[in-house]
Amino acid sequence: MKILNRRDFGVDLGLALAAAILLPAKKARADNDLDVHIDNFVFQPAELKIKVGTTVTWTNRDDIPHTVVSAGKFRSKTLDTDDKFSFTFTNAGDYKYFCSLHPHMTGMIKVE
Repeated sequence: MKILNRRDFGVDLGLALAAAILLPAKKARADNDLDVHIDNFVFQPAELKIKVGTTVTWTNRDDIPHTVVSAGKFRSKTLDTDDKFSFTFTNAGDYKYFCSLHPHMTGMIKVE
């Protein structure tokens, strides 16, 4: 077992504090945040039931660009491979969405 002297303890403590201040903190993810993956021209899961205040993040895992559009509610930019789009649902209701580049790709978010 190693015994720390005061100088070593002070150096270790100083380094730990500097790291805590200088390194960017990773944004904590809320328990109610959910993911939808886009892969092989499909939104997965195709339907989610969530609570008001939930943030859904879509991630394009396909090698083809896609979008996420709910008419009059939200619209992503064109998502290339590994791009993400997030939306926080602040109102209850049914949100049908689709890919504007491939309209046969559809999904549904039911917000309670």
